[in-house]
Parts: sequence; C-alpha cells; structure tokens
Amino acid sequence: MPFFNSILNWINTKRLYNIDLFRKYPFEVQRDVLFDLLKQAASTEYGKRFGFESIKSIEEYQQRVPIVDYESIKPYIERLREGEEGLLWPSEIRWFAKSSGTTQSKSKFIPVSNEALENCHFRGARDVLAIYFDLYPYNNLFSGKGLTLGGSHQVDNFNIKSFYGDLSAILIENQPWWADFIRTPSQKVALIPDWEKKLEMLTTETLKENVTSLAGVPSWNLVMIKHLLNHTGKNNLLEIWPNLELFMHGGVSFAPYREQFQKLIPSPNMHYMETYNASEGFFAIQDDPNSDSMLLMLDYGIFFEFIPFEELSKPNPKTLTVADVEIGKNYAMVISTNSGLWRYMIGDTVTFTSKSPHKIKITGRTRHYINAFGEEVIIDNAERALEKACAATGAIISEYTAAPIFMETNKKGSHEWLIEFEKPPANIDTFANILDSSLCELNSDYEAKRAKNVTLDFPKVTQAAPGTFFEWMRERGKLGGQNKVPRLSNTREYIDELLAIHNRLISNR
Repeated sequence: MPFFNSILNWINTKRLYNIDLFRKYPFEVQRDVLFDLLKQAASTEYGKRFGFESIKSIEEYQQRVPIVDYESIKPYIERLREGEEGLLWPSEIRWFAKSSGTTQSKSKFIPVSNEALENCHFRGARDVLAIYFDLYPYNNLFSGKGLTLGGSHQVDNFNIKSFYGDLSAILIENQPWWADFIRTPSQKVALIPDWEKKLEMLTTETLKENVTSLAGVPSWNLVMIKHLLNHTGKNNLLEIWPNLELFMHGGVSFAPYREQFQKLIPSPNMHYMETYNASEGFFAIQDDPNSDSMLLMLDYGIFFEFIPFEELSKPNPKTLTVADVEIGKNYAMVISTNSGLWRYMIGDTVTFTSKSPHKIKITGRTRHYINAFGEEVIIDNAERALEKACAATGAIISEYTAAPIFMETNKKGSHEWLIEFEKPPANIDTFANILDSSLCELNSDYEAKRAKNVTLDFPKVTQAAPGTFFEWMRERGKLGGQNKVPRLSNTREYIDELLAIHNRLISNR
C-alpha cells in the first residue's frame, strides 16, 4: 500500500496545486469561471434572452440577469424533460436530480449536464480523496472498498430518453466502469428503490467485503450500521470491518450524530470528512480535521454569489462575490452553474469562517427557520444549543424538529421541540432549561423575546416515541437516500404530523 499511495499522491500533486491556486486568487478564478460559463451558454435560449454574449463585467451580469428560484425556471425544466435542447445549457441534459420541493412544487427536478457530472460532482469526489491522501498519506483506504448508500432512479415520466432520481443514484449510474472494483454494494443493489429491501440485500453483499470507507447522510448510515450490528450480533462496526478508517458525510449537520458514530466505531484512527454536495452542485470540502468549516471549491464550473440575510425579503437584494463577503455574517447562496442554473437561489444559508482561504459553514435553509415572533432562530442556532444541552445532560439525539406554538387570546407564543433520543437525559426539564438558555446566549433576538416571558414563553420539549421519525419518513415514501427531516419550520405542518405518529406509537404500546 505505501507504494500505491505514493503513486496516488504523485497524481494528486497537480490537482492540489490548482486548489492552492484558487485559495490564493479566489476572485480571479471565480471571474474566469463566470465568463467561461457565459461564453459556453451564449447561444442557448436563456443566453440570447439576457444577452450573455455582450456581458463585459460581473456587475453587468448581476444587473441584466435576474435572481431566480425553482418556480421561475420550472417552465424551462419541464421543456428539458420533454426532450428540448439548448434552453439553459448547450449540451444535452439527460439526467435530473430529484429533490425536495418548494411550497409550490412537490418535487424539484434539477438538470445535471455531462459537464456538471465530470467537472463538478466527480471532480469533487476525486478532490475529497486528494485532500484525504494529503492529510493522511499513510492510509490504507484502497486496501478495501467504499460503501455508499445511494438512492434510486427511473425513466422520466416526460420523456423515455431522460432519467430522474436521487443525486447519489445518478452518480452511481454514471461512475466509470472501474469504480465497481472499489465500491460496494453492487450497482444493482445500490439502486434498489425499496429502502428496507435494499438494506437486506446490502447486508448480504457487504458483510463479506473489506469495507474501509463509508459515504452518505449520517442519519441513514446510522440506520444501516444498527441493522448490521443487529444482524450479526456484534457490538461495534470494527468487529465487522476492522479496517474502516473514513466516513465522508453530508446532507445534515454531523453534530447530533458524532457521539453515536464514535461509540459505534471506537477507533482513534477513524476519520470524518464533511462535504457539501447538493443536487445543484458540489460546493465545499472539509480540508482540516481540526475544524468543521469547509473549503469553498471555486473551480468546479460554479460562480457563487451571496445575499446578506437581511436583504432576502427585498425585491432586488444586493449580492456579493467572494471578494466582498464578511466573516461571521449569514448569507443566502446564489449560483450560476455548468448545468444551466443562472443566478439560482438554492435555499441554503452559509456563513464564512475564513476568507484566506474561503471557508464556510452551512447555517440553515432560507425556508427552514422559526421567525413567528421576530426571534429569527436558524438551524445553526438550534444545532449549537442542542449540542450544549446534550453535553450538559449526557443525552444523545437521533432526530428532532421544532416549530412555533402560536399565540392565543390568553396565551403567549412559544416553541415546541419534538426530539427522539438515542439516549434520553435523566431529566427532560433540565435539558429544556439548558436548551432555552443556550438559545438566549446564541441569538439576541430570541433572548429579547424570551426576556421576562414578554413575548415568548418557555419552550415545550417532548420526547418522541422511538421510531416516530422513521415512521414519518416511511409514510411519506422518503426512506433512505438523501432524504432529510426538516429541522425547523415556521408552520406546524411537519410537527403536527410527527406528533400524530408519536401519539399513535405511544397508544399502541
């Protein structure tokens, strides 16, 4: 393995040099990315509509091309799914990544071009390995196989020549032939749409393999790990795969799951790398094991813009390039990509922890927050407050969601937290007190509304019955893949559905 690793490190040298290049010259690299995108798409219907060919500056691009969401470009995507070409991007679009919908659309179908597959998503995967080999040159990663929990795909109901599915399924389907030698389970099993059947087949196939790495969403990997341990009667995952050394995770915050993984994989040589890979593109990679920030990848054919959070509600919000962002501020991310998404607001919010190089942390969603009473609680606030409450009480959280309890005639508003614990706290009231006080420390707006219970009453924390969130996902047809539980909501839609399941499970005991 040392000789093989030396060859890989030599191959990675040029790529690591290019990564260092955009670390040093972020604005220049981003400017080149934008004008390369505009040049390629000048002859498309969208390019002609907004005069891509004559755009001479970033400022002119921002003035001429509108910021859009999915609903704005949905008519173009429906035409693409019917087989039209040259609308948003010059090359043929055969793949559409299906992801959770907006309030208007049940599901979004994000176009994925061949250029995006090769120069964004697959380059991102290769860069994760390049960075890992740079951090840990004496690893044994390729002595075994990597296990990726994928979704499924199917023929598009618009056009038999195009396909849609989870991004993970699209990536598995389009991987090079040699990937079969370093991957498990087989492609046939990886793409099974039925999660529970996939889990059984995956167990049969992977138990005989030497698995050295895992990749996927933490919550679903935990379900898989616990299934494997129950099936084998083993106490931890190293008793099944003793050479396991890396988990590449993304999709949700790792903070609520870290302690569970460390207990189930009790090894000081186990490494964790977060990636920010969405249906719309591969955006960032954790390049320092001592920090949970991620390096923004600036040469993947994506031009980034950032809207200050306070500007979001304005009809023409100002947008900033990487040159103008500030550390510690909350931004909504806007992207222009090599799949033909132009100034597209993806719905995620981030904050910069560094500008030299540009490193980010995901703070939440533009739609997933609680601001029913002016408290502006975002997912980052929630994750950090829960982490403090868990640390103080010894609790371990499996899943959670929170929503407002709206004011009534003789009743103030408050927040309701439904939490499913892997290990519950000894006293739920103590947990709730620490959660509340931590939110006050982290968020001055929440603190102001909680002061003397003037606007917000003390939060209500309910311990969910085991299996509540799993059953909710099952009933919605969202088991496995990249599906996630909404953490925060400004309405009670999700929490009321979950509470109904919780109550049903309690009554059936």
